[in-house]
Amino acid sequence: MPSAVFLVIAIIAVGLLALIAIVLKGNSRHSFDKEEYQTRWLKIENGLQKSDPNSYAIAVMNGDKLLDKAMIEMGVGGKTMGERLKRVDGRLSDINKVWYAHKIRNQIAHEPDFLLEYTTANRALASFKQALKDLGAI
Repeated sequence: MPSAVFLVIAIIAVGLLALIAIVLKGNSRHSFDKEEYQTRWLKIENGLQKSDPNSYAIAVMNGDKLLDKAMIEMGVGGKTMGERLKRVDGRLSDINKVWYAHKIRNQIAHEPDFLLEYTTANRALASFKQALKDLGAI
């Protein structure tokens, strides 16, 4: 009889531990300072000026940086933005668009003769913005 009581207590204890683990995991969603992210995002968006081709690259680079900051802040692992993008996939509504935007950023950074057009920069920013919304940063 005492072993049956012990078994019931053990089952209840394991169940409670499992419930606690589920609750804690469910609450692990990162809470961003949305006001800070929205302010920074508006500065990036407003910095993209159709009449100023120099603003295109700056806006894309800054959009990429802000998304990377958000992923780092929420604890997405990886040494580079690319590694983090591989690990955050399920949380973004269109990972392919984000990869496209990040590749544009890489072309700006690594190809001196890369010519960025306004529509491409605008499309990259839209992808970064949606990713930031998906993560809950803006």
